[in-house]
Amino acid sequence: MPLLVIDCATEAASVALFAGDRLISGDHAILGRGHAERLVPMIAALPGHGRAERIMVNLGPGSFTGIRVGLAAARALALVWGADLGGYGSLDLVAAMARATLGETPVDVVMTGGHGEWFFQPFGADGAALADVASLAPAAVIARAVAAVVAGSAAEHVAANTGAQALPIRPDARAFALLPQSAWCAAAIPAYGRAPDARLPHHPAPLV
Repeated sequence: MPLLVIDCATEAASVALFAGDRLISGDHAILGRGHAERLVPMIAALPGHGRAERIMVNLGPGSFTGIRVGLAAARALALVWGADLGGYGSLDLVAAMARATLGETPVDVVMTGGHGEWFFQPFGADGAALADVASLAPAAVIARAVAAVVAGSAAEHVAANTGAQALPIRPDARAFALLPQSAWCAAAIPAYGRAPDARLPHHPAPLV
């Protein structure tokens, strides 16, 4: 079953087309911004324009805009192609990538978040998450990071304070086959990891 993976929840953007666990083709770029402009051309450049029977998309946490861009593209293509749609977590994929590099070892995943906070999640040597994702101030993350390996976009900042080995990696759709199916999400529901930055204006009740 052809599988298309879309990942633009962080400053990186990547796409990949798989046949089973075999990577057919993929692309990866560190963009920072401009995911909406780059994503569709990246998919179109894949063999068969990326057409697949199943689509998996990074659900976050990460950038609010990036998550929404990825979900919008995945939902539109799933509708047009009649494809199954699911998702996965940013930190789960980074943890799987770290284990592929260093073997079965505990790893703390730390990704940059909003308003100066970092997303933090610890994983055991078997790859299972030991706690839910938390969005914390950097000092709180450094205090909680106890693994000998820290991976993610903020890994070097944590390692400089803890002495851990740093793997400054970001999610990459081309590494999706490393993710166990137990980490797949059947429903494509965004996981922002923190409350939205925007707030609806408060309108006091009119005086009667």
